[in-house]
Amino acid sequence: MGRDLLQLRPATPEDLEWIHELRHRVYAQELGQHAPDPAGRLRDGLDGDNVYLVAARGAARIGFVSLTPPWLGRYALEKYLVRGELPLLAEDDLFEVRILTVEPRWRTTAAAPLLMWAALRWIAARGGRRVVAMGRTELLGMYLAAGLRRVDRTIRSGAVTFEVLTGGVAELTELAMGRYGTILERLRSAVDWRLDMPFAPRPDGCEHGGASFTAIGTDFRALDRRQHIVAADVLDAWFPPAPGVRAALAEDPAWVARTSPPAGAEGLLSEIAMARTLPTEALALGAGSSDLIFRAFGQWLTPESRVLLTDPCYGEYAHVTERVIGCRVDRFRLRREDGWRIDPDRLSAAVEAGHYDLVVVVNPNNPTGRHAPAAELRSLIAAAPARTRWWIDEAYLGYVGMTESLAGLAETDPRVVVCTSLSKMYALSGLRAAYLVAEPTTATQLRRRTPPWGVSLPAQLAAVAALRDPAYYNDCWLRTRVLRRQLADALAALDQDVRVEEAVANFLTLTLPQGGPSAAQLVDECRRHDVYLRDLSPLSTQYQGRTVRIAVRDTAENARIVAACQAALDVLRPGPSSPVGVSAGVLPAGSSR
Repeated sequence: MGRDLLQLRPATPEDLEWIHELRHRVYAQELGQHAPDPAGRLRDGLDGDNVYLVAARGAARIGFVSLTPPWLGRYALEKYLVRGELPLLAEDDLFEVRILTVEPRWRTTAAAPLLMWAALRWIAARGGRRVVAMGRTELLGMYLAAGLRRVDRTIRSGAVTFEVLTGGVAELTELAMGRYGTILERLRSAVDWRLDMPFAPRPDGCEHGGASFTAIGTDFRALDRRQHIVAADVLDAWFPPAPGVRAALAEDPAWVARTSPPAGAEGLLSEIAMARTLPTEALALGAGSSDLIFRAFGQWLTPESRVLLTDPCYGEYAHVTERVIGCRVDRFRLRREDGWRIDPDRLSAAVEAGHYDLVVVVNPNNPTGRHAPAAELRSLIAAAPARTRWWIDEAYLGYVGMTESLAGLAETDPRVVVCTSLSKMYALSGLRAAYLVAEPTTATQLRRRTPPWGVSLPAQLAAVAALRDPAYYNDCWLRTRVLRRQLADALAALDQDVRVEEAVANFLTLTLPQGGPSAAQLVDECRRHDVYLRDLSPLSTQYQGRTVRIAVRDTAENARIVAACQAALDVLRPGPSSPVGVSAGVLPAGSSR
């Protein structure tokens, strides 16, 4: 990169002496917040654990900002306020932004705003939902213009007065893109962005699916590229559809392409009813589960609705409830120390206390892969308040067994809806077909809001044929367990500090050690080998920027996954100039994600 570009990157160990020296010059000598130190350095107790992001131009360091993630369990603000005085310090997804500092001669440049933007993007990429900061009163206008708001707490430290400020990450990002989007876009070309997340978010703020199709080409001009890509970032089946599915699609493709399907997919409804022993009036169809989620939630929920999601959870649910509808959303924390399993007593207490309109349970969970036994969920729902609706997502239940489905309960209990994708379990992701089961009155209301021809003719033909061959798919699901076990063992053997968690579905997770490379770095390195993995960091702060999800593929592709991870780890293992802090992450010069 040219020397005229402003470089934004995580701090390296070589930067720390300058950071401590600049802090002393500004906060001890210039502002009088701290007493001068004879050594000319200013440090604090969080220095070894927090993350510094640095702005530099060539060899000249210009400024920095410090970030304290929630998983450290403490914040610098606690030197001045106890958590009872500032309840937001107890929030699970809160990041503290600290000591934004720029060298005097650079203070009139874009360095400070770009450091603020970099901090916001870093936090969003690690699942942060709220920030807290101490802003100097004389700079309050700048912080308020960025979207931060006061919380009526003023702090005096030495000769300096601060206001405590906070803001939601999504709201701050939306405001910045709306108010300063043109400026940010212009600055993008003047920035050497060396952070492990994109400079700007997607337009709708949600990462839908994986990135592997971008390597093939969304213009479909080079589909032969698919032969070289390992798409382990999406959870499409590793196996082909059943022979009957392939035959149905191949018999007369010209007719299938030009012919309008049955408007209400009546044949598919009947086939689902027979296969699942359900009445057709309890069913509603969609072009994939996301279609059903958007349609049903849009009918049931308003900005005044209260929703409870498990955390971690399939990201589309947070996107629809928070960003599209604007509901008041709480998280029920699944805990790594509990094996990510749902504690039924704890969930029951949360539902009882929360007065929720909707509780969403993905079972088996995506991305943890854990399954909650049907008997436990039945007891939970039976004890829940009558006003609370339960949405049970069973997209991956085939990998456990369809006897664990709550579809029978949903058919009779108006509080329960079961959503089932036919895409992942039946190798039909490209065709988009799904159904939900609900008490007939609820199902009828949803069918009324379903446009005619909502499921394409190829999808109807394929789904019907798939449901008629349960033996084929049961065998594929059983073989998936064997492939998953082999993949897990091979990945675990790569590095004793890497943690591999295998559960029940067609994927597993790999967690990198604390202080090592970030998940985004691993993902980026593996892409150099045409292997695509999914960085789970934006879904939840519990992943601490260190966990990737890997879909199970066939034997040959699994071997490529293992080889790519090995090559990536060989490149990324910490060296003397590695970034400091908590999985800070940095991309090679010129890289972009």
